[in-house]
Amino acid sequence: MEIVTTPDPRLRQKCKKVNRASAETADIIAKMRAESLSWEKDHPFELSAAMAAPQLGFNKRIIIIRDDLDDKKNVNFTALLDPEIIKTDGKVEKDYEGCLSVPAIYGLVPRPSKVRLKALLEDGTPVRIKAEGSLARTLLHEIDHLDGILFIDHIKGVKDAFFRMNDKGDLDPVDYDSEIVNNVELWGSDGEA
Repeated sequence: MEIVTTPDPRLRQKCKKVNRASAETADIIAKMRAESLSWEKDHPFELSAAMAAPQLGFNKRIIIIRDDLDDKKNVNFTALLDPEIIKTDGKVEKDYEGCLSVPAIYGLVPRPSKVRLKALLEDGTPVRIKAEGSLARTLLHEIDHLDGILFIDHIKGVKDAFFRMNDKGDLDPVDYDSEIVNNVELWGSDGEA
């Protein structure tokens, strides 16, 4: 499969609930896991931390998140069906985010440091999750995808918030006016920053 990237309009659609675990959801989850790891092999400095179903073209409220966000050797992911934010809390903090669907661009994105959510596990078991720090940020990023929101939307107009990874794996600032504002590949033909 191929990862859907900006400016594909499928990334801007609100996804449909799945309501229950099924053979179809299991198949989608398997494809998401495989594609996440495949992408990672081609990106030596990056970790494929998570993925949302619309990133593979599935209009379903499904996300996967890596079981260990700090260990590239741990290739296990947990799938969440119909994740729903109950509450965000804590201090709003800025941190770097990248996205498989926004190639080459990274952003310094403000997000709440804590989140509570409910979802179904891959087998249909209902769960409630409290997360903070990197896990909260990753969950919020992926749930945004299910509502047609990309991380770049949170920093639109913020000139010092966009970065590009260099060949050493470091993030270098991007010239907002020349590289971001009218970048059709990033925003689409009608999405001037």
